[in-house]
Amino acid sequence: MLAYMKRTTVKLSDDLDARLRHEAQRRGVTVSTLTREAIEAWLSAPTGRRRLGAAGAGASGRTDISERIEEILAAEVGQSH
Repeated sequence: MLAYMKRTTVKLSDDLDARLRHEAQRRGVTVSTLTREAIEAWLSAPTGRRRLGAAGAGASGRTDISERIEEILAAEVGQSH
């Protein structure tokens, strides 16, 4: 048995609409399905945290960064002047 679905209208820019339709087609799902999945993912994510998709992308491998942050920042600021 299908659950009752509530119809909602959302206004999107032309660019966002095109991207949404392209992604739905790429995945082989309807725009409605992709929209529901995106909303569910957004609302299920932990709150109060920033979403940092690139976190760790520039990982230095050093383990003392948090202990030396003031020193590192001072050195960086000194180099930019």
